Formats: sequence, structure tokens, C-alpha cells
Amino acid sequence: MMEKVKTYILDSIEEIRTKVSWPKFNELQSSAILVLVASLIFAIIIMLVDISFMNGLSWLYNEAAK
Repeated sequence: MMEKVKTYILDSIEEIRTKVSWPKFNELQSSAILVLVASLIFAIIIMLVDISFMNGLSWLYNEAAK
């Protein structure tokens, strides 16, 4: 059992060292900026939908209370 675990860990390390293609710093930086911008756009869209639902439900509850 321990031999299988040891083999798995050693194989994983070898694969990370030789088979994985790591991005260059410039690629990593541009990808991070892209993710940040996309996240901000998504957050703004969610905020606008939330505000519109909040206003719509407030109006609906106020009309129902009359």
C-alpha cells in the first residue's frame, strides 16, 4: 500500500516537472488581468440585476399594500 502511494507521488512530481507546460510570466499576467476584468463585469451585471429585482419587488409590495 505505501509503495503505491510513494510511486504515485513520485510519478506526479515527474509529470509536473516534465510534461506540464507552464505559462510564461507575461501570459500569466495577461490571463490574470482578463480574469479580473471579466469578474468585475460579471459582478456589475449581477449587481444591476439584483438592484432591478429589489426595486421591482419593492414596487410590487407597495402596490399590494395599497
